[in-house]
Amino acid sequence: MIVIAQARVGIHDPHDCTDASDELPILHAIYDTLVRRVGQDFVPHLARQWSVTQDARHWTFHLEPDVVFHDGTPCDAEAVAASLQRMAREDKGYTLGSPAVWRQYLGGASYRIVDPVTLTVTLAHPMADLLDVLEQGFIVSPAVFGPLDTKDYTAQIGTGPYCLTSVAADQITATRVATHFAGLPANTAVTWRRVPDSNDRLALLQEGKVQIANSLDFDGSRILGDMRHVFLSPVAIIYLLNAAKGPLADGRLRQALALAVDRDAIVQTVMQGAAEPLHGFVSPRHFGTGVGTGRTCDRTRARKLLAEAGYADGLTLEVDCPTRLPDEAEQLTTALAEQLSHVGISLNVHIHPEREAYAHMVRRKEIRDLCVFDSSPMSTYRVLYEKIDARVAGAWWQGYHNPDVERLIDQGRGTIDRNKRAEIWRQAYGLLQEDPAWLTLYNPLRVVGIAGQHPDFEMPADGVIDVARLPALEGIAP
Repeated sequence: MIVIAQARVGIHDPHDCTDASDELPILHAIYDTLVRRVGQDFVPHLARQWSVTQDARHWTFHLEPDVVFHDGTPCDAEAVAASLQRMAREDKGYTLGSPAVWRQYLGGASYRIVDPVTLTVTLAHPMADLLDVLEQGFIVSPAVFGPLDTKDYTAQIGTGPYCLTSVAADQITATRVATHFAGLPANTAVTWRRVPDSNDRLALLQEGKVQIANSLDFDGSRILGDMRHVFLSPVAIIYLLNAAKGPLADGRLRQALALAVDRDAIVQTVMQGAAEPLHGFVSPRHFGTGVGTGRTCDRTRARKLLAEAGYADGLTLEVDCPTRLPDEAEQLTTALAEQLSHVGISLNVHIHPEREAYAHMVRRKEIRDLCVFDSSPMSTYRVLYEKIDARVAGAWWQGYHNPDVERLIDQGRGTIDRNKRAEIWRQAYGLLQEDPAWLTLYNPLRVVGIAGQHPDFEMPADGVIDVARLPALEGIAP
């Protein structure tokens, strides 16, 4: 057995949307999905192959034959359809402050069981990036739908490479499935253990009491040497800007903010180097990322834009700031205020200690001029659709409207050629450089410690540990 030490341990409804790097590894161990993300692309998993019509609405999935859930029942086309339908329920797909995430994409879809291993999904609207959703579409045994609906989260039955064996407040254990269709994981069992303090996680790894320590302190973990693995998180640390009303409804002022910030200095002063400056609305790991020039620091141009907008003598902005998620939000806002003062912008800060209430405030479009937030979907399309498109006015949309970007969203969602679609998203990226919806700052650098020498180890692009593909760690001394 291997033990993974992490800050939190928990497992909830697999059809709720989460970006929690402590929970997703558990879900991906217990459950399979139709496809797996590898880098910026997808590879077969429960679906050994698939096809889509030119209108990007009709998808056919050919499933792996003879796959069974951990309770011995068949994982066939009917069971897959049942899970996708459950995902799309209005009461599912909840993430912090935002209900029914998956319904936006799977709502109104129809399903046809062609045969036990062939399923056709017809979407209500074109979506060439459907695999971005299905990558988190955990296929759950229909036998546990009832218990899960009553919030019995010990009822977890999938087809994954590990089978859940125990759930406690501070520890979850799963054992290897010997007959998993995708092959045998290297480690016979895995325990996720709650260890809230990062120094304690580090010490346990050094003492050989755990084999993996997640979310370690960036500098303190240097003592691990070759056991220290650094990776870029695709989560974007940003300020959402109120483009519906107030000063930032003027695109010149949004651009002035983007130009007034020295992101390299923010990374050093706030993150002590544990981040990479973010020069666009998605990370470099996202599909269809562009380059553009709208995120370099140019305070001369920022002052000019302020003057053009009527604020040559200065501007005060009202800022909403949580105390966690991101945990450095208050320090970040202090650093931002110092930088913006150089172009005549001052910040009046309002602190919010209740994070979930804060998220609901943001979802209700009740922010002041700007607010500290993050953007986590690994899908470029999802970010554009849920957060940028004024016609959708999604949970985190704050009044931004750019008809040219929306034209590209429509074009991209109906373009099934992946290379052509990447170019469309790059064009949208460029437009959002010159007319920013948010103030984007950085992607954090994260650290995971792994016992032994594993020079070829790489974290997946989404920053989630894939326990089924870990190297053999059982019995390794520190």
